Amino acid sequence: KLRVGWGQTGNQGGISEYSYLQQYAIGKQTPTAENPYPGITLGKSNIRNRDLTWETTTQTNIGLDLALFNNRLTFTADAYYKRTTDMLIYVPLPATATVDNILRNEGEMINKGIEFALSSENFTRAFKWNTDFNISFNRNELSKLELAKTYYFGYVETLRDNVVRLEEGQPLSSFYGLKYRYVDPETGDPVYEDLDGDGRITPEDRAYIGNANPKFIFGMTNNFSYKGLSLNIFLQGSYGNDIFNASRADTEGMYDDKNQSVRIRDRWKRPGQITDIPRATGDQSTLKVSSYYIEDGSYLRVKNVTLAYDIVHPKLRKIGIHKIQPYFTAQNLLTFTKYSGLDPELNFAGNSSVVQGVDWGTYPNVRTYIIGLNIEF
Repeated sequence: KLRVGWGQTGNQGGISEYSYLQQYAIGKQTPTAENPYPGITLGKSNIRNRDLTWETTTQTNIGLDLALFNNRLTFTADAYYKRTTDMLIYVPLPATATVDNILRNEGEMINKGIEFALSSENFTRAFKWNTDFNISFNRNELSKLELAKTYYFGYVETLRDNVVRLEEGQPLSSFYGLKYRYVDPETGDPVYEDLDGDGRITPEDRAYIGNANPKFIFGMTNNFSYKGLSLNIFLQGSYGNDIFNASRADTEGMYDDKNQSVRIRDRWKRPGQITDIPRATGDQSTLKVSSYYIEDGSYLRVKNVTLAYDIVHPKLRKIGIHKIQPYFTAQNLLTFTKYSGLDPELNFAGNSSVVQGVDWGTYPNVRTYIIGLNIEF
């Protein structure tokens, strides 16, 4: 079966109901020696924007559904093109403004890609085995900005700079900084690429150094069952995405007296030493946003494993119980990745679509074991 679709969807993306109005933050006035009377304070928490409206996504897609061997094998393919207009963005404002940002319908964005899904019934007798697999390839581009042509997001306090730059023609969550080359064996200082050729390393030497968007994401579920015993295994993964590991600025920066990772044992210590870890300076200003912190974020994770057993017996039915099912579940059981941080599936900015793939002291997904009992009456 061939499918063709077109549609529009409105979205307010977590924006509160009164964002278009002027809002105030209420604080308290603590008594002091100069002013012994308590009270409250009022301060602006946003800038009014009465032109605010929903963003609109228009999507066109074409798909193919295929079923073979008495539906034991089904295949689905979809190609799509999505254009989002009036995109809602918290636009940063100059330091002289009374608030940090303003919510605007700021620009347009394009997402296009291909998705595939495959389901199979591998065994159908007493022993059953079903497999579901899906993979998605998406390409993202910020096609238009209105108030300014570039914005910076993802401020990391340790580096005292933003790590993400938004610009027309670039994907969301593009990392922007200096291109790290090597550690000077004579001085122990990091050497960055001088892109403008003026003999100095300045902000003009910055360039795009990474992209948090993966080349593709995938997932696979296998269900096994035999005489009341069932096993479910869910795998997920991502390939081709970069992570900006800002945590390394704290654990390898050597600018203060906090504990550091074991990697700093290989830092530069003497002239002529060849290493990829700069010398200890005790100076935070030497830390720069650069490709030194860019790592491959690809991973394969055993996301969920559930083992269960169905207990069905005529004596149970006499007391009104259809089935008793004890089960054991393990979540985030295993992760295969080259990423050096705690978890490749993270983002210090939460669910932000603008800032993705930045690890800065982010708490990892935990490995969880659950033992439970389901009773079906």
